[in-house]
Parts: sequence; structure tokens; C-alpha cells
Amino acid sequence: MNNTHRPVLLAEAVTALLGSPLLQAPDHDNPLLIDGTFGRGGHSQALLKSLSPNARLIAFDKDMQAISAANVIQDARFQIIHGSFANMAQYANPASVSGILLDLGISSPQVDEAERGFSFRRDGPLDMRMNTSTGITAAQWLAKASLEDIARVIKNYGEERFALPIAKAIVARRELTPINTTLELANLVGGVVKKREPGHDPATRTFQALRIFINKELDDLESGLRAALELLKPGGRLVVISFHSLEDRIVKQFMQAHATVDVPRGLPIRDKDLPQGALELIARVKPSKTEVDENPRARSAVMRVAQKRVSEEGLIYRRKVAA
Repeated sequence: MNNTHRPVLLAEAVTALLGSPLLQAPDHDNPLLIDGTFGRGGHSQALLKSLSPNARLIAFDKDMQAISAANVIQDARFQIIHGSFANMAQYANPASVSGILLDLGISSPQVDEAERGFSFRRDGPLDMRMNTSTGITAAQWLAKASLEDIARVIKNYGEERFALPIAKAIVARRELTPINTTLELANLVGGVVKKREPGHDPATRTFQALRIFINKELDDLESGLRAALELLKPGGRLVVISFHSLEDRIVKQFMQAHATVDVPRGLPIRDKDLPQGALELIARVKPSKTEVDENPRARSAVMRVAQKRVSEEGLIYRRKVAA
């Protein structure tokens, strides 16, 4: 199996996922877990080592190379699905899953292999698709998209303040010649973004934006979180590792929104008596300095852990506060 990918927060994620009271119960001997982003299998293999003989683990990935790596695993408890974790509800019943792990972003092999088109440091075709069997490439989209759409994507998904000048440069360049390779785009963006953040290539935000857009990553994340809440058993845990602020904001807001419920202002209920939401917030974890030193790609990671409440009685109100 390909070992070039180093899972971030590996021990912490496995400990958080398996640490729920549901999985600690002595009579809970046939749990179903989901690894929504198999990657190169680091988390899945660690989970399989810790799960009971009667457990099941379903993993998902869009990338055919990840599927090939998963097919090496010879374990009757394990199943790999070629597709997005956004569709996990098609493979499990409501309230049937004991734990769900989502390790977001891209894997090291995807970045390191120039032909995948994710890296602005390696020259290759401007593809960026995680699932290369479907959809359009980044180059194809940039060749046809309007100036306004290009600027919107780069601004919204890359949080790039130079989004409009970059979009104008892309449109002007494609009038002369197509942008077909990663270095062609990276050099073009580098000529527009004169001020760079310390330690960041000027093309970082643009490449992030295009990758997220081409793969519908944020749409999948929102759908996956909703599916996870439906699928989790009471007492089951949701563990999500994100790598940039857009992902983490969605995860944080989702977990917080389902940790409490609305109550009209003025209702005579003491704070300690307010009904609670479907989720209990368990932890927010960052990689240790040691892990970041050994694996610099871990530096931006944030892991959030929530647990579905064992009792969901009275999930009606949370006291509304003034905006």
C-alpha cells in the first residue's frame, strides 16, 4: 500500500471516534463505522486494528487511486465505496452508525503527483478532479467561464482579495492561448499577486478555490454533515478534520447549530433548564508542535468532535439572543 500519505491527527481521531460511551459499552459488539475520506487508508487501518471482530467499516473516496489502495485491504469487516461521503445515507440506515470520520482536503499523493493537476509547484495538466472519471477539468472550466464567475469562485472559495485582477488576467490570457498546465496558471497568478503572505505561494488561494469548486467540496461537506447527523446512533460520534477556514467554519457552525435549539425571547425558562440539541460538543483539537514539525501539512488542521445525545427528549427551544 502507498505509504507516502501521512494522516493528520491519526491517534487523536481514532481515540476520539472510539471513545464514545456507545462503543465502550460491553454489549455493543457489532458497531458500524464510516470513514468518509479513505485517502490512503491510514485512519481506516487504524480503526480496523481497534474494532471488534463483528464490527463493520464502510469507507468512501472519489479518487480511483484511493480505491485501488483500499482494495488491497483483506478484511471481511471492510467495504470501500467509489463516491462521495455526501451520499453515505444510501449505504446505512438512520440511527445505525456508531461513528463517522471525515478527514477533509486532499491527500499527499494527489498533491505530489504532477499529472493530477493539484500542485502549483509541479508542472502538469490543469485537471484538479478527485474523480477523474467524471466532470470537467479546471482547464476546461477556465476556458469557458465568464469573468464574473471566475472572480466569484476565486474570491469565495479562495478568500483571495485579488480575485478580480486574477480573473481579468485569466480571461486576457485565454484570448491568446489556452491555460492548460498548472505552472501556466501559477505563473499567471504570480504576475498579478504582488503581495504574498509569508510562507505562501501567491497561487495558493487560487488553486485552493478551483479545487474546491471543481470537486464541489463544500457542497459535499454540507450534505455529508446532514447525512451524518441522521445516520448516527445516540451516543455515536462525529469527528471532522478540516484544513482551511471555509471547511472549519461550516463544521463549527453545523455542530453549534445542532448543539442547541431555539427558544423565543422572554420565555420563563432558566438557562440550566433549557432543552439541549441533538449534538454535544466534545472537543476541538489542533496538531501538536511535534506533529507539525514532522509533517508541515498538518499545521492548518483542526479536528472537531461532537457526540449525538443519548436522550433527545424536548429538542424544541433555545433562548434567542439579540443579534
